[in-house]
Amino acid sequence: MDDEAEIYDGIRAQFPLSFGKQSKLHTSLEKVHDSTRRIEPQPPAATSKSNDLPSLSSSSRAWLDSLRKPKPSDATKVGPAPPPEPPIQEEDDGDVMIGPPRPPQPAETEDDEGDEMIGPPRPPVAAETDDEQGEEEENRYRIPMSNEIVLKGHTKIVSALAVDHSGSRVLSGSYDYTVRMYDFQGMNSRLQSFRQLEPFEGHQVRNLSWSPTSDRFLCVTGSAQAKIYDRDGLTLGECVKGDMYIRDLKNTKGHICGLTSGEWHPKNRETILTSSEDGSLRLWDVNDFKCQKQVIKPKLARPGRVPVTTCAWDREGKCIAGGVGDGSLQLWNLKPGWGSRPDVYVEKAHSDDITGLKFSSDGQILLSRSFDGSLKVWDLRQMKKSLKVFEDLPNHYAQTNIAFSPDEQLILTGTSVERESTVGGLLCFFDRAKLELVSRVGISPTCSVVQCTWHPKLNQVFATAGDKHVGGTHILYDPTLSERGALVCVARAPRKKSVDDFEVQPVIHNPHALPLFRDQPSRKRQREKTLKDPLKSHKPELPITGPGHGGRVGATKGSLLTQYLMKQGGMIKETWMEEDPREAILKYADAAAKDPKFIAPAYAATQPEPVFAKSDSEDDEK
Repeated sequence: MDDEAEIYDGIRAQFPLSFGKQSKLHTSLEKVHDSTRRIEPQPPAATSKSNDLPSLSSSSRAWLDSLRKPKPSDATKVGPAPPPEPPIQEEDDGDVMIGPPRPPQPAETEDDEGDEMIGPPRPPVAAETDDEQGEEEENRYRIPMSNEIVLKGHTKIVSALAVDHSGSRVLSGSYDYTVRMYDFQGMNSRLQSFRQLEPFEGHQVRNLSWSPTSDRFLCVTGSAQAKIYDRDGLTLGECVKGDMYIRDLKNTKGHICGLTSGEWHPKNRETILTSSEDGSLRLWDVNDFKCQKQVIKPKLARPGRVPVTTCAWDREGKCIAGGVGDGSLQLWNLKPGWGSRPDVYVEKAHSDDITGLKFSSDGQILLSRSFDGSLKVWDLRQMKKSLKVFEDLPNHYAQTNIAFSPDEQLILTGTSVERESTVGGLLCFFDRAKLELVSRVGISPTCSVVQCTWHPKLNQVFATAGDKHVGGTHILYDPTLSERGALVCVARAPRKKSVDDFEVQPVIHNPHALPLFRDQPSRKRQREKTLKDPLKSHKPELPITGPGHGGRVGATKGSLLTQYLMKQGGMIKETWMEEDPREAILKYADAAAKDPKFIAPAYAATQPEPVFAKSDSEDDEK
């Protein structure tokens, strides 16, 4: 054992002091959550209190205030304490009275004849009551937004979000063509994803959806094929692509244009729904991707091909809603023998494309979000006119959605950033019963908010934001209201390295990369390399001077190659240019008459004697 200890000490001496077992520094949860606390503009009085008690709810702050009240009473035993007593009574507002009550004070304030006023006047007290009422309103809706963390990693806006039903894993898809997977149980305070996927190269991720059992998820991109992955990110299959040359979409085996949205069936783990730019919705069986189960063609005002921008299931999976590019809203009930004819058809639901649809769990309310900057609430029992229209909600992204709170008392959606506006991306909360705006939460001053959801088990709000340069998923939570999720990974510090984690990185020396074998750059070698290049070392053409072409008359004794070859072969003599052409031909007249070779033998049998036409000059002479 002593030898092993000496060997360990000898090895330990070779490592830095940062390695090895160290005592863990205990960090209180209050400090951990204080680092993630949201900073919002508040009145001066409120900020002074919040600085004293960070990361605490209103109930916890009131409890600690009650513990702090006896401290001034101890000071009264030591020295003169009458001056501090009136401010204490003003702060407590009559909750804990020290000394006899003061009945004349209300009468003096009512008559405005208060000569002796101790502490601040009554109007600040009314302001405090307003703050208390505001806190009561917040506690009524119980929106977890005191703290915030951001899951980073994307380089463009995050356009797709999916949280599994247990709340342990989060999927985020972006315009940077990637999908990132986060696991709260295995993630520390660095908030890094454990896997990154790229479903289709060069196609944006437009929607993500978990199966009812959370063992698989659906990925919808800008391509015509949807992909299915398992829980760990391994590909299970992809939908088939249809024939783009077939005009009737019901005869194609799949979509022929890019997908716009898709959702998994809320009850059946074998069925998915997709919508596409080709103007159709399709139901698929995940066990057989070779052909779809059903093709739904929406109703159009005039014939043509109008894209289906979004789709959604109801809670029971018995109804399908689709938003068409012409602004119409259509619903189909799944029943025996149903077809493409919609059961509910709202022709002009919005003046622009619909980007998001959401059913309520009771099947009475339908929400729709559009590019026209509006959010509409529809009663499914009477779809002729919307119940309420919330306007002034900028929307510049085709994936902007809507969500309900876990108890469905609140409706939440995100807004986009406009060019000339100073307001950043907001997360707006609306009361479903009163149909009014409840709260606006600023997510980012420069980035738009696209996807949002409120997880029922975690009681945390997820909102995706970003722009052309950066993207992330913001998680809003409250340490006193939320459970697990962000609370698990924020308080977990990164694991420190030990001696066992030390690995010697292998050093590979390339002989030709060492300075000893590296050739020094020189101009001589550069010139030699240039001379070997046939293009760089090509001699330029000579200027055109004198008779001939290209100045080659003197060198080749002729301007053409054929002339040069005929001269060398003796076929052309030096005096041919000085002779008369007629005399040169007549030299061969006797030889041609005695031994004809070309034309004369052809006419020897029919025309032995040549007949030449007489000249006109001879006829004139006669």
